[in-house]
Order: sequence, then C-alpha cells, then structure tokens
Amino acid sequence: MTTEPTPSDLEPPTTSTIHTETGEFDGTGRVAWRAWLPDSSAQGVVVLVHGIAEHSGRYDHVGQRLAAAGFAVYALDHIGHGKSGGSKANIGSMADAADNVAAMLEIASREHPDGPRFLLGHSMGSLIVLYLATRAPIDVAGIVLSAPPLDIPVGNPVQRLLAPVLSRLTPNLGVLKLDSTMISRDPAVIAAYDNDPLVYRGMLPARTGAEMLEATTTVKGRLAQLTAPLLVLHGTADTIAAPSSSDLIERGARSKDLTVIRYEGLYHEVFNEPEQDKVLGDVVGWLTEHATGH
Repeated sequence: MTTEPTPSDLEPPTTSTIHTETGEFDGTGRVAWRAWLPDSSAQGVVVLVHGIAEHSGRYDHVGQRLAAAGFAVYALDHIGHGKSGGSKANIGSMADAADNVAAMLEIASREHPDGPRFLLGHSMGSLIVLYLATRAPIDVAGIVLSAPPLDIPVGNPVQRLLAPVLSRLTPNLGVLKLDSTMISRDPAVIAAYDNDPLVYRGMLPARTGAEMLEATTTVKGRLAQLTAPLLVLHGTADTIAAPSSSDLIERGARSKDLTVIRYEGLYHEVFNEPEQDKVLGDVVGWLTEHATGH
C-alpha cells in the first residue's frame, strides 16, 4: 500500500490507430454511449464512468490515451446527462445508475470477451462504481477511482436534512450549482466546461443531490465488501470531493492490492489538470500491470 505517486514506466508503446464508436441501449431509460477502440486486439476492457452534470465526451483524451495503450474503452452518459434521456442532471436513483454501468460493462465484455475488465470512475462516477462494487460481488480485474466523493464538503446540516424530502416532493428542484473554477487550475479547461452545450450549468436537482448523500452513507457502511484491486487518485487541493474521502477508502476497503496516489496541489479533475500526462501515465501503467498479470 502506498500513498506516493507511482512511476509510469510500465506504460507500453502506443498503438498507431484508434477508432471510435457510438451507440445506445435501453437501461433505466435511453442510455447513450461512446467507445475508443484500438484496431489491434484489446488487452482489456475499461468502462469509464463520468461525474455529475457532465458527459462522456469530456473524456475523449482519456479514452484516446487508454485505447492507444491497447484498452477498449467504453463510456456511457448517465440518465439526465449528455445525450441520454431523462430530466437534466437527474440520475433517477443511485441503484439505477449502477445498473446502467453494469449493463455497459456487459455490452463491452460481449464485444471483447477475452480480456480482463476494469471500471474507472470520476467523482460521482466513482461513487456509482463504489455503490455497484460493494452491492454484490463483481467480476473485474481492477477499479480506478478519481476523486471519490465519500466526504462532500457542501451543504449545511439543514440542507442535508431536507434533501430526502425535496427529492421526493420536488426531484428536479435546483438546490446547488458547481463552481467551475474549482474543477481545474487550467483556464482553458474551465472555459471549455462553461461553454460545453452538453454540460449542465444550472442548479443541480434535489434528487441527484439526495441520492449522492444517501449513497455516501451506504458505501461507507459497506467498504469492507471492496476487495478488488484498487487505484485511488486524488488532488490534495480538491474542494469538491474532500481528499479525506480517499483516506476512508484506504482505511475501510479490504482489497489486498490498494494504491492511493495523492497529487499535491491538484484540483478536482486530475485528468484535466496541467499534470494530466503524468496522471494518465500512472493509470495506464497500473491498468497494464493488472491486465498482463490477470
């Protein structure tokens, strides 16, 4: 177990050609997805799970990097997000969101049946992955969590108390808006986020907020069920998902293969920070090690 950045020298030479695919499936609504695929045989499958109010297209550089290293990468848009159906930024329920990730994993596995399977989640996507992986045993070779939000430093006690009530009575009522300046130290990333038509920049709905708060309690109570190999990434200057969230996972998970990398001074979206090349190198190195050793 380590809390220091790991070297990226396990990353193999990149492949020359990548192609992309898009599609839809019927989950708990109409779910849109996209994929980044190497032309050669994939050494593994990665299902990428995005965060709140955004969409899978913001991870094009992540998908390209992983596909160049030989991984077949699939990413869905959550219900209420991106090109999927549903009310804006309303995931419906955490259980439904987890079911859709599981369905995406099965679709990807059917296309690439021979390689090991991985889940990679960011922020709310990490919480969904944790919810899925601790709900019942899941057959994956490893899980990567970026900025897992088990400790969310927003909302006062009254707002948290009212969250379940508002979720039931007015599920689409806006209750909170994310501060885009806190996602990255790169002004170009912030500008792209604010001007992306598929990023929801309104007040986040009560239902999604309540589902996330309830899920943090649920997941913290069953972290001992987390036994798969884990790579946890967190910027120490993350003000959206407190870095203490990764401390909780480090202490509570029962995985015998657990690496936590804390990036000094990085904000919430470690894949979109100026140091992203190093971060993605760490991810590719870890995935490659666990794919070849599977």
